[in-house]
Amino acid sequence: MSSNIIPKEQLSAYQRWELNSLDGSARTTVPLPTAEEVENTHQQAYQEGFAAGYKEGKDKVNEELARLNQLMSALGGALNQFDETLTQNLLSLALDVAKQMLREALRVRPELVLPVIREAVNSLPQASQHPHLKLHPEDAALVRSLMADELNHFHWKLIEDSRVERGGCRVETTNSEIDATMENRWKRILVALGREGAWLE
Repeated sequence: MSSNIIPKEQLSAYQRWELNSLDGSARTTVPLPTAEEVENTHQQAYQEGFAAGYKEGKDKVNEELARLNQLMSALGGALNQFDETLTQNLLSLALDVAKQMLREALRVRPELVLPVIREAVNSLPQASQHPHLKLHPEDAALVRSLMADELNHFHWKLIEDSRVERGGCRVETTNSEIDATMENRWKRILVALGREGAWLE
């Protein structure tokens, strides 16, 4: 029987055995990167990661800013609506107070009707024919006592009309008419303020 062992003296040079590639091609060795290449790769990966993170963060900030802008716009609209509502409510309150004060002032000082009458009379041309002054009966008595000379001088006819509320008057001539009733004057005030409403509400 022969031995498979080769004595050491018969061996020449030693060569390490390596497994060849399974696909039949020879195996190639991959050179290891240098320290500079590793550092460059590290820097490039860091910069790419930083740029991607910065872009993602910037996009999120822009999304949040857009959301905040929408909220601010909605809040601004709500505040404007609130201001408008508050303004209208304050105007309504002021008009109600003014109406009550005017009624009370006319009750306490009925002579306040005199400037209204003078303004209405003076707004007509002097050549007006057949002038008539319609007043509430209580105001008519006051005007007769305080303005008798003026009315006689201009030949005004005083007519008592209970449909005319105290503090107002109607002036009528052949060619024109002036409605200086409280209701009509109040409507003119409301129109000037962009409102609607009636004196007796």
